[in-house]
Amino acid sequence: MHPPYADIIKFSDKKEDLSNATSLKDFLNKFSNVLYNTADILEDGRYLVIVIGDKYTKGQWVPLGFYCMNEAMKLGLTLKSLIVKNMEGNRAKRNQEAIWKYRALSSDYHIFKHEYILLFKK
Repeated sequence: MHPPYADIIKFSDKKEDLSNATSLKDFLNKFSNVLYNTADILEDGRYLVIVIGDKYTKGQWVPLGFYCMNEAMKLGLTLKSLIVKNMEGNRAKRNQEAIWKYRALSSDYHIFKHEYILLFKK
């Protein structure tokens, strides 16, 4: 699964959409429900993978990937591996690294160049 990075990008106007969570706590509660429903139908011995990164808000790094990892572990899923995916040179940035660096420096945020691939076993 590849959930939204909390409220960074809005995907709909629906209240139940994870991208419309009102706070980090709300996002994690909703994400935990998604995990529970998914793990509930996952057969024992099967794997669940979460692809997620972190976010930067109000001048602070929010370790969203680790918070989501913790929610999965609370449900009894066993963490088998944590893979850090290097996002440097990402096609989505379309070779505009300079403008992204300028925006980061002028707006007091960090450009993340990674995502986590969290591998769990039920």
